[in-house]
Amino acid sequence: MAEQGEVHEKLEGHDTKEHKISFHEEDHHVKKESLLNGDQAVAVPLKKPVRIATLDVFRGLTVALMVLVDDAGGEWPRINHSPWNGCTLADLVMPFFLFIVGVAIALALKRIPDQVAATQKVVIRTLKLLFWGLLLQGGFSHAPDDLSYGVDMRKIRWCGILQRIAFGYLIVALVEIATTKSRSLELPKGHFGIFKLYKWHWACALAVVIIYHSVAYGLYVPDWHFIDSGHRFVVSLAKFVFSSQINVQCGVRGDIGPACNAVGHIDRTILGINHLYQSPEWTRTQSCDLDSPAEGDPPANAPAWCKAPFEPEGILSSISAILSCIIGIHYGHVLIHFKGHMKRVLHWTIPAAALLVLATILHFTHAIPLNKQLYSFSYVCFTAGAAGMIFSLLYVVIDIFGINQPTLIFQWMGLNAMFVFVMAASGIAAAFVNGWYWHDPSNNLVNWIKKHVFVNVWHSQRVGTLLYVLIAEILFWGLVSGILHWRGIYWKL
Repeated sequence: MAEQGEVHEKLEGHDTKEHKISFHEEDHHVKKESLLNGDQAVAVPLKKPVRIATLDVFRGLTVALMVLVDDAGGEWPRINHSPWNGCTLADLVMPFFLFIVGVAIALALKRIPDQVAATQKVVIRTLKLLFWGLLLQGGFSHAPDDLSYGVDMRKIRWCGILQRIAFGYLIVALVEIATTKSRSLELPKGHFGIFKLYKWHWACALAVVIIYHSVAYGLYVPDWHFIDSGHRFVVSLAKFVFSSQINVQCGVRGDIGPACNAVGHIDRTILGINHLYQSPEWTRTQSCDLDSPAEGDPPANAPAWCKAPFEPEGILSSISAILSCIIGIHYGHVLIHFKGHMKRVLHWTIPAAALLVLATILHFTHAIPLNKQLYSFSYVCFTAGAAGMIFSLLYVVIDIFGINQPTLIFQWMGLNAMFVFVMAASGIAAAFVNGWYWHDPSNNLVNWIKKHVFVNVWHSQRVGTLLYVLIAEILFWGLVSGILHWRGIYWKL
């Protein structure tokens, strides 16, 4: 995959020799090449590889959005994750990551001279993503506020953002590699020719839809229990009676509520309830929180499951998340096979609009509500449609009209997305600064800047926090990424 024309996956850096794409027929440069023209060698113009800036901007925009909702979502609950059904800005982050991973896979694997070597690289990159995911979100890192590190293996969290990205990347990339020799080099005629050419990808998507819905609506979910002792822990085989044991009554099929859905049941059974995310978003539902969707006190009659753990990046929901990656790879295939701008935009916006309409119908008829925690089909359609529309808009503005100055910060962040993810979104840089405190760990430079430069100046915790995130985090790391780009430094997996 280290060839000209490669575009790396979502959290990869940039290599000036690899990360170029030649898709515009009008872009070319002159390269000297010896051709027989009598006895003379002449210089002929050859097409110049052109970088599609939209990929970097979209990737960087997604990372910036993640930083925004993670660090400002507490003060602005309307942009924070939806407590259960619905979709907010925060709920767009994960599917946008998977979408751009799919686009990048199509471009990175458009030439596969050696299937074995390509598979090896995909597997190695998957393992790297899994390693970083466990390190940053498995419990080992407590950044940025807790200066300690280490995780009790009895409570390690196996799933997370990078783990889900790794899984989607692995499956879709292997499908792309496995089907490369069975595909024709020419696009079949007709409006649906590109779908016919990549029929195995859509067969995989159909299989995902069938498997997910068969399990989600057909699996029996029995009663279950967990242990609430302030700091949660669970004993899996309940031969002993604990005063803090809380029972949750289910005994149903096809439930899509917080307590008795099949998604949670599979994770509790396979991963173990100790290894799930201990602070799920459902704690901010109206049933569990008097100030919903903000964080507040629970009502006196709050259901038992309000204190239970739940894994938002679990097994069954990650299977459904493959769909986001498959839709993304379709957009990459359109880039490869269609040279005209108008054809590309039409092949992007029409499916995106159809997905948005379908998602809206499914949600508002209550057939399949939008739900990020379950990664419901309507959620897949809505977020993929939104990603497709935004990607198309960016392509028109940046790559067609050449207006890229307003998006340079995001482009730089996209070129070093892994670096920004680790340092900013995962709080590693802030944790390093917090380690140099005065008298008390909370008395550190980060908190001082946030309080005295932003919150106190605006006399508002909400406004000050928002400006701090926009300026001291997103703008700052965007400029740092720009400097790294200027110096030719990129973090690659």
